[in-house]
Amino acid sequence: MTAALPTRDQFAVLRPAPTRWADNDIYGHVNNAAYYGFFDTAVNAWLIERGLLDPSASNAIGLVIETGCRYHAALSFPETVEVALRVERLGNSSVRYALALFSEGQDDAAADGWFVHVYVDRQTRRPVPIPVAVRAALESLIVA
Repeated sequence: MTAALPTRDQFAVLRPAPTRWADNDIYGHVNNAAYYGFFDTAVNAWLIERGLLDPSASNAIGLVIETGCRYHAALSFPETVEVALRVERLGNSSVRYALALFSEGQDDAAADGWFVHVYVDRQTRRPVPIPVAVRAALESLIVA
């Protein structure tokens, strides 16, 4: 039995992301590596826009330790996809995001995946608790 595809209503945030000419591969669709770029950009842009991450100065930074993606339908240039984001699990020093990519106007995901950040001290690279302000914002991305 195949699991149902994720739908838009299962996510807290949707962000537009235009595909680029360079995203297409020789087969005429967005290359699988570009999907991870959409995921990474959505998570970090969300944090930066809320003042929760300064890539050059934050003391605690989230490092990616695990990612995954399942592909359901092709995306291609030129197309604006929507990247959907929610928090699946919030630990002491880590957060697991669920993400999905939707073609414009489609309710079922073209792809879905996950992305795990572990918060570490910028200098020592040792795990630290998720900063209080970051944790509060991440809690808003939890979908019941």
